[in-house]
Amino acid sequence: MTQHPPLPPFTLETALAKVQGAEDAWNTRDPERVALAYTEDSVWRNRDQFITGRAEIVAFLRAKWARELDYALRKELWTYHDDRIAVRFQYECHDAGGRWWRSYGNELWHFTPDGLMSRREASINDVPIDEADRRILGPRPDHLRGAPPSPHVWTIGGAA
Repeated sequence: MTQHPPLPPFTLETALAKVQGAEDAWNTRDPERVALAYTEDSVWRNRDQFITGRAEIVAFLRAKWARELDYALRKELWTYHDDRIAVRFQYECHDAGGRWWRSYGNELWHFTPDGLMSRREASINDVPIDEADRRILGPRPDHLRGAPPSPHVWTIGGAA
């Protein structure tokens, strides 16, 4: 089995790196690349869809990015503990008709010892926005990569 560092158990530093790596991968909009971070039998809940396995993940992501054009994402660490990470995120995209959207969500991630994600639970809400109100204009700038979340990161049982 291939390892996908950083590996659990997570520290603040490795959890931040895992979140940034996920953000970077999703911003490529490359379904095959993104799917490599998940186990062969990974289980997802994405909104009202239930997805199992890399092949379904790839198909889901292809369809997603075919309709969510100019997709740009930001993920932020919410909390971590041992082999689990929770993130909050925002992304922006437009549809084929030119309508812009900002989507807000939370994800719960569970990892195997080799650092692959075996479970992803995502709750997401969409808000229509004007193009002039966009604030996520492509991948995160280098000077903000890996920056700690604000104002606090919490681990189970207390502040990090």
